[in-house]
Amino acid sequence: MEEEYIKLIFGLKLKQVRGKRNLSLFGLSKLTGLSKSYLNEIEKGKKYPKTDKIALLAEKLEVPYDNLVSLKLDKNLAPVGELLRSKILKELPLHLFGIKESDLIDIVADAPTKVNAFISTIIEIAKHYDFGKESFYLAALRSYQEANQNFFPEWEAEVLKFAEAYQINLEKSVSSQELEEILIEEYGYTINNEDLIKYNELDNLRSIFVPKTKTLLIADYVDEAQRAFIYAKEIAYNYLNITERLYTFTWIKFENFDQVFNNLSASYFAGALIIPKKLLGQYLDRFLKKPRFDKTFLARMTKRFNASPESLYQRLTNVLPTDYQMENLFFLRFSHKKGTQRFDITKELHLTHQHSPHGNETDEKYCRRWASIRVLQEIEKTGAEHRMEVQISHYPDDQLSYLIFASATKDPFKKNRYRSVGIGLLINEQLRRKVHFLNDPSIVTYDVGVTCERCPILDCTERMAPPSILAQKQKDAKTEAVVKELLQKFS
Repeated sequence: MEEEYIKLIFGLKLKQVRGKRNLSLFGLSKLTGLSKSYLNEIEKGKKYPKTDKIALLAEKLEVPYDNLVSLKLDKNLAPVGELLRSKILKELPLHLFGIKESDLIDIVADAPTKVNAFISTIIEIAKHYDFGKESFYLAALRSYQEANQNFFPEWEAEVLKFAEAYQINLEKSVSSQELEEILIEEYGYTINNEDLIKYNELDNLRSIFVPKTKTLLIADYVDEAQRAFIYAKEIAYNYLNITERLYTFTWIKFENFDQVFNNLSASYFAGALIIPKKLLGQYLDRFLKKPRFDKTFLARMTKRFNASPESLYQRLTNVLPTDYQMENLFFLRFSHKKGTQRFDITKELHLTHQHSPHGNETDEKYCRRWASIRVLQEIEKTGAEHRMEVQISHYPDDQLSYLIFASATKDPFKKNRYRSVGIGLLINEQLRRKVHFLNDPSIVTYDVGVTCERCPILDCTERMAPPSILAQKQKDAKTEAVVKELLQKFS
């Protein structure tokens, strides 16, 4: 057991016993002859007393010596002990948010009963929603991205340095061929395009990296844009000297938070290399100043930058908040299986404003008027390779409107599956000044909800379920109003 853990457990037990004896720290000090400051440091887990001091405390508090030094906690503190024993405090990315581990330990020591209740609540919620370690790590990562507006100048600078060092021309499309050459010549990679496809169990994987032989196995069906991104990501791991990393793409199993964070680092680097910030800005300036919406723009941009729609939309979440002050935006990725009415959010990011929609774990039906879902329905119906839509989504409940861009494609890795990516920009004065085509009459405005079960729109022909949750809230509100009226009447 770690010394730190042992000290903290002893401190928690001492504080609990003192509380049961209704003793203040001053009172315990007077009873034992030990200084109040010394006892306080013991209870906070900063010091562990010597044997004679433990014997003195056990005698004066009338508890067995063995009980006091035992690492076993009673049921009231058991969840706190489990938390400390699990070393989860060391796994949490506290440093990203400016929090020291000692700060949390102080909180645990100061109010163990309340922390116990809080931990139990979190565990119950996690169990209810099947919220595993990976989900927690990804939630922490999203919070970090949102806190930084999803823009990281240090990684942008590293891309520019790399391009200069390896003579990559960022004024034109970066090909997979020139990136492959760097991997082979500079980093000693072997590229294998044959073997990954032989295993049916790996049909959802695009690549596997074998570090011992520096072999990169790639599925032979990945297209040029996907191959370029995979190569750029591998270059990032090497150029940024990242050793704690994932070896598979896109299947993800995280062992610790460092892998999660480093995956973001490499992905960001790859996106910035394939879609350079300066060149993207030149295209965006022209696009946003057009009086009419250019529906071909985003499709042409993916070809111009040798990038997938998802890479382009993700890159927009880096650039729009910082260079165009469009800070209130969200990004969503959906998955849909042909012939079903199920649409799942598989990736999301919300910057600055707490936007709707969020992924829900309650099997509620997402609003079918969302652009991200409409493009999936259209591509399934038409069989097209790519479908793009723009719309204005207006939420009547909070009177907020968003300019939405969404693109759908067939999922190249899963049969009878489609996926869409979308970006939503809050319509405010800043957006109106920047986006000249916002009043284009061809852009349709839709009143939308979040889920059918919560939606107040009465004349919705796309509704997939009755507004049951909304109805219950309205009933509860009426009950509350009547109770309040009666309390006033008979007071």
